[in-house]
Amino acid sequence: MSMTIRILLVIVAIAGIGLLFTFERPPVDVVQSGYRGVAMEQVYNPRTVAAQVDRNQLPPVLEPVDQSGPTAAEVYQNVQVLGDLPETQFLRLMTAITEWVSPEQGCAYCHAEGEDFSSDSLYTKIVSRRMLQMTRTINVDWEAHVGQVGVTCYTCHRGQPVPAEIWFANPGQRTASGMAGWHNGQNQPAEAANLSSLPVDPYSAYFLNADNSIRVIGNTALPTGNTTSIQQTEYTYSLMAHMSESLGVNCTFCHNSRAFASWEQSPPQRVTAWHGIQMVRQLNADYLVPLQPTYPDFRLGPLGDAPKANCATCHQGIFKPLYGQGMLETYPELDRKAAPGSASAAPVDASAVVAK
Repeated sequence: MSMTIRILLVIVAIAGIGLLFTFERPPVDVVQSGYRGVAMEQVYNPRTVAAQVDRNQLPPVLEPVDQSGPTAAEVYQNVQVLGDLPETQFLRLMTAITEWVSPEQGCAYCHAEGEDFSSDSLYTKIVSRRMLQMTRTINVDWEAHVGQVGVTCYTCHRGQPVPAEIWFANPGQRTASGMAGWHNGQNQPAEAANLSSLPVDPYSAYFLNADNSIRVIGNTALPTGNTTSIQQTEYTYSLMAHMSESLGVNCTFCHNSRAFASWEQSPPQRVTAWHGIQMVRQLNADYLVPLQPTYPDFRLGPLGDAPKANCATCHQGIFKPLYGQGMLETYPELDRKAAPGSASAAPVDASAVVAK
């Protein structure tokens, strides 16, 4: 066998292996969300959906308690948040939060052993207090994005002290200096850009800077006022790749395939997503970034910045966090507008977890 044929066989084998990991094996399910012929549809792998359903069941709901008696602030010292709750309800919520955030560490994750519970000696307690305030802000001020379902600590933490989906500023790979070494943060494999050649850090550009415009498309054939560049467009695409991956959907979940730029012809999810972007910007600016001095060095990013939120922090691969299951009705303390209740939500059915 000649060397040329051997080389060709090697190339074919490598290409075959690459294709093997590029396509998903059938069957796949397709859900149509627009008129026929406009390619507005979502594609799902039922095996992936089944695994996601198992990962997105709600934790058991604690039994309701008698809410008569003194408030938490009257019984305990240094209760800066939730002090207006009856002590019994306060303890119930603290027990639930322990299960949501630190089931293995227990109360000692935020309260130093041997010290009074009022002590703020652990940074985790200071951060947790601020996160409770942030949770209430989301549920009260951002109903345009989270709706009546709202969020709890479990939405992001899922039984882990640190949510799985947080982000830090990405410094990119070290490259040669000068014009030849400048890549504008592109052509470097990064999960944020879905391993594409797009910019590796769209989060810093759009989830920190409220002045950055995401929509850069022009409405004329000539540059008559739209001064945005191709570079900005590439950052926008990188952000859209993140949102698609975070929600487990494709572009037509929020955009009409025949008129991507038109808000009038877009599905209602586009407006919801817009509010979500504004919400994440506020949460990072008002709650998460200011906590940087509180964290120990090992909790900071490679550039020394604090952990921050993006779309994946709550959504974790599905179009509605926890498939839209609500927890506020059973823990109304996290949203003063929610109606109290005690019923446990029914398990999610895989047939009801596709975006339509």
